[in-house]
Amino acid sequence: MAGERSGEDVVSEYLGQNPQLARWVDSLRGYCESGKQWSARREFLLRNMEAFPTVEPGVPSGSLDRLLSLSTVWANRVFLGCSYPQAVMDKIAEMGEGIVVQDPPVHKTTKDGMMARGKRSNTGEVDADGCVKRAKCGSNEVGGQKWGPPPQAPAEHQPFFNRLYKAVAWKLVSAGGFGPNLDHFEILRSCVESCKQTVTCVFVPLKDIEGLPAGRTQKDGHVCEIRCQSVYMGTGYGRDEAAAKAMASKEALKVFQGRKVTVKICRRRFKGKDVEDLMLLDEQPRSQGFPPALGYPFQDEQQPAEDGTS
Repeated sequence: MAGERSGEDVVSEYLGQNPQLARWVDSLRGYCESGKQWSARREFLLRNMEAFPTVEPGVPSGSLDRLLSLSTVWANRVFLGCSYPQAVMDKIAEMGEGIVVQDPPVHKTTKDGMMARGKRSNTGEVDADGCVKRAKCGSNEVGGQKWGPPPQAPAEHQPFFNRLYKAVAWKLVSAGGFGPNLDHFEILRSCVESCKQTVTCVFVPLKDIEGLPAGRTQKDGHVCEIRCQSVYMGTGYGRDEAAAKAMASKEALKVFQGRKVTVKICRRRFKGKDVEDLMLLDEQPRSQGFPPALGYPFQDEQQPAEDGTS
């Protein structure tokens, strides 16, 4: 895909000639991506597919997960100014060479060396498990403005989680049922990936959390929050990130033990304020409130896109 035309024009023409590929690539667009961000990341994906020969459209694989993770890291670097280990920065710079982003955001370097732009947060550090870590830099204050998912969001997400419910049910049957000895995160991740999506994890030190349950008094350890497609699924506490992720995964899988799962808009605490959040719920009544939110994907989503599109 070379020539004097813009990369976006070339990509559009290429996908127009390959409609099946176009449909698959469009399914990889993130829920919170603006049109400008997706156009750039889509070009990144197409330019680098040849470097991942085992990637097949429509077929989940580790290579596809790695390519998607690198594309997210690259987009976060370009549009949010996020900072990563130098080896990762060099890798995404090489992979993104030749991609021209019109009027890219200008980021300022803060005194601690992190890249930041206004109050937008870092979304997208990638760990070795292919799990995206969010909320690592920047501020995500609500600032007195009401942020939240659009009213139609639960209905839009419900079909996906109906498919995921079936995938989890079959996976648990093949594993001998829900139990304490399962690798809960691996089961959750494999089921989500079979539905062509990815799991998002937020990790925060326990000492930095406000509004913890009354019985939790220790300050050592970490808290993990799991989401998929911006929908909250579970929270877990542990001595380290791995233990917290395992516990959060277990809590998330518990939701699938009922007759069905439902996506709803509920009230949660985030940074000391009440916000509306998308949550995956079962049919069990709850005697206490939800854990405080560690990350909040709907604040940046509702800010005006850089190019006026969404």
